[in-house]
Amino acid sequence: MKAIKAALVVQNCIAGNFEHNLKSTCKFISEASQNNAKIIVFPEMNLTGYVSSSGIISISKPINSDITQIFSTMAKDLGITILVGIAEKKQNNEICASHLIFFPNGTFDVYRKIHTAPFEKKYFTAGNTISVFKSHGLNFGVQLCYDAHFPELTLAQALKKADIIFIPHASPRGSSHGKYDSWIRHLRARAFDNGLYIAACNQIGDNSKGLSFPGVSLLIGPDGNVISKSIDNSEGIHIITIEKTILDQVRSHKMRYFLPNRRNDLFKF
Repeated sequence: MKAIKAALVVQNCIAGNFEHNLKSTCKFISEASQNNAKIIVFPEMNLTGYVSSSGIISISKPINSDITQIFSTMAKDLGITILVGIAEKKQNNEICASHLIFFPNGTFDVYRKIHTAPFEKKYFTAGNTISVFKSHGLNFGVQLCYDAHFPELTLAQALKKADIIFIPHASPRGSSHGKYDSWIRHLRARAFDNGLYIAACNQIGDNSKGLSFPGVSLLIGPDGNVISKSIDNSEGIHIITIEKTILDQVRSHKMRYFLPNRRNDLFKF
């Protein structure tokens, strides 16, 4: 990996209007590709929209060819990796907050949210798989919103050699500035403690089901410093650059890279 451009998308996602969200998503993918982004990250449940009530049952969708063929084709044709989210209805009617990762070779994988928030537990089933994916020479993890509050998940992905963790959100209420201030309290620690990049983005605006989202995206470096941010509360694409040289600088520093000095004999992980 040298320098990789990625796109964080701040998107207005209308809950239950899959066709509208799909059209918007495809438009952003084309735009991001034209800006030379190799990885494109959309907010949590951007295709179905997000609600944390019984309304999620009617708007959830199975992972089928109606979804996978569109994005597999785009990823392959454009030579990019695409991360999109849905409320996934499984065959046993369980619902997961899922993020789909489509690779340039035409394959795809799925991350299912491991930590469901207290008000989500009645409707969502938690995933159980901690994964790290690879694309364009970059090892990356995916977390979804509430996942980011659990340090051990980031540690587990760091131990699996993640260079960056993408954290799509569907986090409602408040202002963009307020949401940014909330995020950096824990996200800077995740990056600094584990010597990796953290990139996050949120939905934005009214979702037509009683929730409003403040638009925000950010990139934090492996030194814990904020590299770029967008808190102007507008829908759009934010191009970020992941630099291998910055990772190397942190990971080659005896006092700034902590993972090699963990007490593995005490902490079985």
